[in-house]
Amino acid sequence: MTRPIVAIVGRPNVGKSTLLNRLAGRRIAVVADLPGTTRDRVFAFVSWQGRDLTVVDTGGWQTKPSTSLEQKVRQQVEAAIAQADIIIFLVDARDGAIASDEEIADILRSADKPVVLAINKVDSVRQADQVTDFYQLGMGEPRGISAHHNRGIEELMDAVLASLPARSISAAEPDGAKLAIVGRPNVGKSTLLNALLNDERAVVHESPGTTRDSLDAMVRWNNKDILLVDTAGIKRRGRVDAGIDYYSLLRSLQAINRCDVALLLIDAGEFMTAQDMHVAGYVIEAGKGLLLVVNKWDLVPQMQRQEFQRNLESRFRFGSYVPFMYVSAQRRQGISKVLPQAWEIWQERQKRVPQAALEEVVKEALSSHPPPRAGSRRLRIDRAYQDETQPATFVLEVNDPRLVHFSYQRYLENKLRQSFAFRGVPLKLVFTRAARRRTKRIEVIA
Repeated sequence: MTRPIVAIVGRPNVGKSTLLNRLAGRRIAVVADLPGTTRDRVFAFVSWQGRDLTVVDTGGWQTKPSTSLEQKVRQQVEAAIAQADIIIFLVDARDGAIASDEEIADILRSADKPVVLAINKVDSVRQADQVTDFYQLGMGEPRGISAHHNRGIEELMDAVLASLPARSISAAEPDGAKLAIVGRPNVGKSTLLNALLNDERAVVHESPGTTRDSLDAMVRWNNKDILLVDTAGIKRRGRVDAGIDYYSLLRSLQAINRCDVALLLIDAGEFMTAQDMHVAGYVIEAGKGLLLVVNKWDLVPQMQRQEFQRNLESRFRFGSYVPFMYVSAQRRQGISKVLPQAWEIWQERQKRVPQAALEEVVKEALSSHPPPRAGSRRLRIDRAYQDETQPATFVLEVNDPRLVHFSYQRYLENKLRQSFAFRGVPLKLVFTRAARRRTKRIEVIA
């Protein structure tokens, strides 16, 4: 099921990033914990009461932008509003309802999107009594919260979930593999889509049960149905020049949410940019399969190709399990290998491993390299099993999850990949506290 997009909108310094961090359960608005990347963050994948959401942090809304940077931030906020399924309108209890809040309220009303009004920094009884003053904004019931002190967050999110459109059967995605072509503007997404459609003689149709302004394509390949999710850039009227990079990123995020495997397209002429790394990070964090497709490969001189490949592999070392492809969508070079490779990754994402084999791999990993001690204590793994609904997720029951060091988690992941591959698929290791009484353990005492 597609994750709805929840945009946090408001003036500067009302606590939008603090709320994003609170909902995500960790500090991510500045940097991510993905190895090999350090980036400004504006998204968080959040699960609340069993509902998966994508929460978007936006820049501070300026009533009258005085610099080009402030104008760009405003355009990005407009793009986020246009793409959101629901909006959290965040204001500051200490300032009261001021003119800037009223301007944002007018814009949100014209957007015709569900809005939940949140009054942040309600840290005292006096401020709680002032929450009712915000009814004057005409945005429905104001909800007092403190993102910093974790007050009122549950009530806020209950209101968000209640305001989301009901999930209907007709809006369900079709069965079979779903591939999304994602990437920055002008890297050749439309050209690649057209090349795949032409080669496979596919029928293009509007995706049923959706309100997205895009066309999806069903490809019949090797007697298998594959849905291509188009993110190539059918832009809403009036949005072509407003925050185009940010708008493209939001569209890519929507496609990532829907797909099983993302084809991340980069331009060989521009190498790999920070924006490309951002999108790759979102794919990995969402747990989707990833295939890196380097387009316009024909424009790279033969003598520079080997160096290009080495540099790309070094820059993308945090995703060493991701396969690379080098194509020219314009000339249709290498295109015939795209769908077979993507299908292989889709199959890897569905893979089930025998329980006995999994336990043997974990036991061997513990024997070869026991977990380091933390004081007088050492990590003990009592049980390991594959999640029933998410095959790329492995659950490990341990004596204390706090003893799991990141480096040892990466070591275990590498051991699982050496034995079971999962090529192109990010693995998720979940460490939970084991029941106190368990007779059978896979612990190895060093």
